[in-house]
Amino acid sequence: MMRFLLGLVLLVVLGVGAWLYWGGGMQVVTEHSVRVALVEAGVPESQAECMAPRMAEKLTPQQLRRLERVAPQEGEAKLPRNAGDALDRIRRVDDPEAVEVTIRAAAACTFGGIFDKL
Repeated sequence: MMRFLLGLVLLVVLGVGAWLYWGGGMQVVTEHSVRVALVEAGVPESQAECMAPRMAEKLTPQQLRRLERVAPQEGEAKLPRNAGDALDRIRRVDDPEAVEVTIRAAAACTFGGIFDKL
């Protein structure tokens, strides 16, 4: 009986792992994480809902972690006060593709799908 239970647990673990890897489960978790991070960064909920799937689909987990560098550092305001402050934060990301995907996702969600085709 113990061997049967151990085998069953092993099958369940392998099944969940396969679902996460091949079935899109990991993307769902990533989309949720991206949406939460965007909302915590001050992006409105509806905008974050739209941007998260686009960003999760096109960016690697490493790129998504690099985007965390945009967050305010000690002594900085929660939101950039001017264009110079915003550019300084974007430069900290040091990943042009991640920045481009984020800007395109924001533009597409704000102005419609016209930026998806560019």
